[in-house]
Amino acid sequence: MRIEHPRRTLIFVAHHYFSFTDLQPRLHRFPLKTLVFSMAEAVDNPSSFSDNSDEDLKYGFQRPEMNKESITGTVDAYDRHVFLCFKSPEDWIPRVEGYSDHGLLPKIFSSGFKARKNDIAVKTKFTLCEGRDGTKFSDGDVLIFPDMIKYKGLTDSEGHSFFDDVIVNGKPWALREPEMLTGSHIFVCAHGSRDKRCGVCGPVLIQNLKEEIKLRGLGNQVFVTPCSHVGGHKYAGNLIIFSPDVEGKIMGHWYGYVAPTDVPELLDQHIRKGEIIKRIWRGQMGSSAMEGEKVDEGKKVDEQKLPNRKENGQEDSPGQGNKESMAGCCQGADGVSCCRDATFVKCSSEERGKKALVKLSRWMATWEQGDVFAAIAVVGAVATVAVAYSVYRRSG
Repeated sequence: MRIEHPRRTLIFVAHHYFSFTDLQPRLHRFPLKTLVFSMAEAVDNPSSFSDNSDEDLKYGFQRPEMNKESITGTVDAYDRHVFLCFKSPEDWIPRVEGYSDHGLLPKIFSSGFKARKNDIAVKTKFTLCEGRDGTKFSDGDVLIFPDMIKYKGLTDSEGHSFFDDVIVNGKPWALREPEMLTGSHIFVCAHGSRDKRCGVCGPVLIQNLKEEIKLRGLGNQVFVTPCSHVGGHKYAGNLIIFSPDVEGKIMGHWYGYVAPTDVPELLDQHIRKGEIIKRIWRGQMGSSAMEGEKVDEGKKVDEQKLPNRKENGQEDSPGQGNKESMAGCCQGADGVSCCRDATFVKCSSEERGKKALVKLSRWMATWEQGDVFAAIAVVGAVATVAVAYSVYRRSG
């Protein structure tokens, strides 16, 4: 009779190896630890791993359309971005203008942008972002870029006067002085009720960004906040980085098709060095879609490219039909389109393999030599125990 040993699973083995003191400094790096535990979970519980993989293939970072086209120039021209901090992504309805309570700040702002767009001299985008206890911002805060200012804690009753004074007329608000924002701010679309791709990709990127920021000791310099729909669900993961350029000017750079493997590069190249990562760059605040086709002269650019792309006019839009509403200044309320129609291509298995190798090599290049040795040691140990455990179970 075979005796079951519930602790003798690969997950248990992975935990055992991660407890070794000499490996601890290496193994709290997220990609390595995730690799080992994912392998162990895949063997111990194949069904759950398969479910996650299916979701990732349909909505996550393994979607067929990822990196199949150049996305430079998919941001409409605008010169100011207003973020209203309002609860959490889980609380947001699909469309901001859909709030029925006209006394709520989201409704006041979205209706104001739609009704008074001809009175607003500065072309402005409006987006919700997370605002609650325990986060960087609080409910009712209003953030304005590139001004890098925050008006703290608006109440519903103050919404109309604020909108008239600050947004429409560009005057200082009589009721409150703004506070200056410092550092770099990353807004990641995590609006899952609007599109599941954003709901799947956004939280993963936010977690990865926070972990990598902590590893680099940048917690008081770089801030990450979930935001609502910015336009272009098909390009998820979507994020916007507001940070100083090489001349100290605050710019809003949009990135799409961002995957967890791109996070270290965004922090080390874009934020630290001011280098645009062109292969996932959508455009920037202050530039039209046409101007976005080429990076401004004098800017540093990372010229690294993926294998050549070809277009055949195929469009993929899971869960949303063939057409998508790309929000403009007011989350789509005024019908303005932020993005071009996407064109996708079919990719042979050989091309996919090459692209996978490119991503793997970029990922492993971020590891230190000790990380590689630790990975080999742990993966080898887990594989060895897996074989032994398999023989043990059969012989039991």
